[in-house]
Amino acid sequence: MKILVVGGTGFAGGYTADFLQKQGHDVTIMGRSKPASTSMLGDLRFVAGNYIEESFDDGRLEGYDWMVFAAGNDITKMPWDGSVTPEDFFQRSNSEAIPRFFKYAKAAGIKRVAYLGTFYPQVAPQQIDVDPYVKSRFIADEAIRAMSSPDFNVCSLNAPFILGQIPGFDVAHITAMAHYAKGNLTELPVFAPKGGTNHITVHSVAQAIQGGLERGESGKAYLIGDANLSWKEYMEKWFSRAGNAQEINVSEDDHPLLPNMIMYAGVGATVSYEPPAEETALLGYDRGVLFAMIDEVIASVG
Repeated sequence: MKILVVGGTGFAGGYTADFLQKQGHDVTIMGRSKPASTSMLGDLRFVAGNYIEESFDDGRLEGYDWMVFAAGNDITKMPWDGSVTPEDFFQRSNSEAIPRFFKYAKAAGIKRVAYLGTFYPQVAPQQIDVDPYVKSRFIADEAIRAMSSPDFNVCSLNAPFILGQIPGFDVAHITAMAHYAKGNLTELPVFAPKGGTNHITVHSVAQAIQGGLERGESGKAYLIGDANLSWKEYMEKWFSRAGNAQEINVSEDDHPLLPNMIMYAGVGATVSYEPPAEETALLGYDRGVLFAMIDEVIASVG
């Protein structure tokens, strides 16, 4: 199949693009700028595109059978110069821009779409009317799945915190966690935030996306995930597997690597769930592999 991966120059989208290419698909990635030639993404076919700013009635979306969308904006993309409020930023970049882009994709004749969303609207629905980011992703997800038709199959894969790496592509916050666990960031205090969450590897996400493209029910939102851990357990796993085992205290202070601003379920909240077994089987993704991925990341960091 000819597949367009929107957001294919980023972490999850890029890994998925490479994964699908290795499964024998003809993959093109779309992003704002071409990835470095030193990255494994540098060999993939590239088309420039900004889903927020541009119109796509110029033929760029034509000729593809399937599409992966892994490009929604979160708080890390928001300008902090006071030029825009979080409400306006997320409404424009997620609530409005994502459904508009999907209309172009549908008009271009794309038949099947897997949308990489976030788990918050499903696991913390009380935050929809509280947090502008969660609200924007909820609105976008509802709108795109409502476009489903016999000729336009759309499903969502709603993921928790994603862990992994791409050779030649630095995922800054994950690299920093590895150095933190090794004891290399001595200027940072060692503690864990309150609460916890579910985690999944980027490889499992790519598998789930492939399953969604091949077998996903049109209009369905799938909750995916792997391991439930408190932040204390998560940190201690990292430190132990880095050869720096220690008991880590919990603090209400703002953590330098896991700040309150990314705790969209609420500061100190615990999000724990088991994805439905029948959906996990349908999508065909691995579980029980989180700690092996931590080992892989640690081994890659000098």
